[in-house]
Amino acid sequence: MNPDFRSWVLATVTLLVVFLILADISELEEEIGSTGGSGTIRSAAGNVHSKSNRAELILNNSSTSSTAGRSNESIKYRTKPVPYIWRHNQTLALKIRKQILHFLDAERDISVLKGTLKPGDIIHYVFDRDSTMNISKNLYELLPRTSPLKNKHFKTCAIVGNSGILLNSGCGKEIDSHDFVIRCNLAPVEEYAKDVGTKTNLVTMNPSVVQRAFEDLVNDTWKDKFLQRLKSLNESILWIPAFMAKGGEERVEWVNDLIIKHHINVHTAYPSLRLLHAVRGYWLTNKVHIKRPTTGILMYTLATRFCNRIYLYGFWPFPRDLHQNPVKYHYYDSLKYGYTSQAGPHAMPLEFKALKNLHLQGALKLNVGECEAAT
Repeated sequence: MNPDFRSWVLATVTLLVVFLILADISELEEEIGSTGGSGTIRSAAGNVHSKSNRAELILNNSSTSSTAGRSNESIKYRTKPVPYIWRHNQTLALKIRKQILHFLDAERDISVLKGTLKPGDIIHYVFDRDSTMNISKNLYELLPRTSPLKNKHFKTCAIVGNSGILLNSGCGKEIDSHDFVIRCNLAPVEEYAKDVGTKTNLVTMNPSVVQRAFEDLVNDTWKDKFLQRLKSLNESILWIPAFMAKGGEERVEWVNDLIIKHHINVHTAYPSLRLLHAVRGYWLTNKVHIKRPTTGILMYTLATRFCNRIYLYGFWPFPRDLHQNPVKYHYYDSLKYGYTSQAGPHAMPLEFKALKNLHLQGALKLNVGECEAAT
């Protein structure tokens, strides 16, 4: 091959590669730029692999004219999918568990227990220290005597968030295959079963859900809807953060009253007063400063005590996926992403970045695309 021609080919191909790389970076910046802090979010969103991730450009420099003994003097470029095979890093998972248990007692901190409080006790809210609440008779009655997860251990656990990234994922069957399934904020499951599954062993319920999803039980229709959702839990653990922030005490009382009055078959749990501080303490030692941890980070931190392998689904804090497709904030409602503005209490992109890094190291598996069994 003519040396001048070969040099021209090399220069052209090099420029093409640079162009494609810059185009890819520009695309991702545009995709997530509207969420604020694009540099941090770009780092968070990158490198999380799923079944539907894009192909990578592979440079296969198989031969040059100066290399002896090679019959082919061409440089071949080809685009092909690069499979990413996630492997569980058991050594790292055990190390993280040991570190976390320096900060919290997962069995005790998952709920305040009977005997630690009594009816009439006055306590300060975790985030509103100047405000107090009284321990009611109903709340005390529903406090567990022992941790609902005492002496429990599971091979695999699924923690299911509520992001619209779950829609059309086909992850329902995979989620239900896990030994223990944790869900967030009493999210509906039956009508989305193909994508989110139905199995529920523990579900969180922020008091604000009563207002946002069940219209504060203003009439019998909404009260019946709420009761049906509670009844569908059927022996699951209902995890209610009753002591976190002022404003939800009345709703907590409504829920407690309904559980007792209608003999709802659930195991109630109320996270301890020190849980949030313990969780923040652990993550701070890993240089992740989280003011108010979301349910995802809380549940992952707790689950390290009970689960060998932890799989996360439905955690994606960006309005578009890696292919520029719009993603709903919740898979089941029309809540907008403004809810997670910088004025809000949570730093979801920061938490996502922390979870992504653990995924890449094999400590947990973070699914942000279709599941393998999806058809």
